[in-house]
Amino acid sequence: MKFFVDTADIAEIRDLADTGLLDGVTTNPSLVAKTGRSFLDLVAEICDVVSGPVSAEVASTDFETMLAEGKKLAKIADNVAVKVPLTQAGLKTCKALSSEGTMVNVTLCFSPAQAILAAKAGASFVSPFVGRLDDIGQDGMGLIADIVEIYSNYDYFKTEVLVASIRNPIHIVDSARLGAHVVTAPPSVLKQLFNHPLTDKGLAQFVTDWQKTGQSIL
Repeated sequence: MKFFVDTADIAEIRDLADTGLLDGVTTNPSLVAKTGRSFLDLVAEICDVVSGPVSAEVASTDFETMLAEGKKLAKIADNVAVKVPLTQAGLKTCKALSSEGTMVNVTLCFSPAQAILAAKAGASFVSPFVGRLDDIGQDGMGLIADIVEIYSNYDYFKTEVLVASIRNPIHIVDSARLGAHVVTAPPSVLKQLFNHPLTDKGLAQFVTDWQKTGQSIL
């Protein structure tokens, strides 16, 4: 499974990239707005830090403008994945960009039917939002299971399931169990994966026992 971080905070991205466990980055207009930075400059900087896909989202909703924006974003770096909404215009844009060899992340997916359309449009990634479905009493992980099952029926579907709107580590583990290709999560959630009270307890005991020996490795 690939780990993407869902943020536009360059310091957080650098910190996670230093672990060697980060495979990509997803951003959106809301995350970029929080930084107060120039969008294009920020995307370029992120692409320098991370060698994997960096999702940069278009800001318009009509096909002609989305396509123009997508082409401009794709020129920033080879690892830009243009992010488009799962609308008719968005999928039309996806088809045009993917046909030119550009990676495309189709976002705001909330149904298996939408995911099928994204795959047919040539998306590199489809982003189902599990947390937002859970928020309204629907089964977010059920959607992931459905999409993974459907995609597995067709060898010519190359679209990867990128689980988004991750709220906790259990979402990540469940996504892995279901066979999702990618998860994208906020830095705080990714860092929770390191934590377990028994790890902390065991380490504290090891440190205490080592100090009693009076030895030093260095």
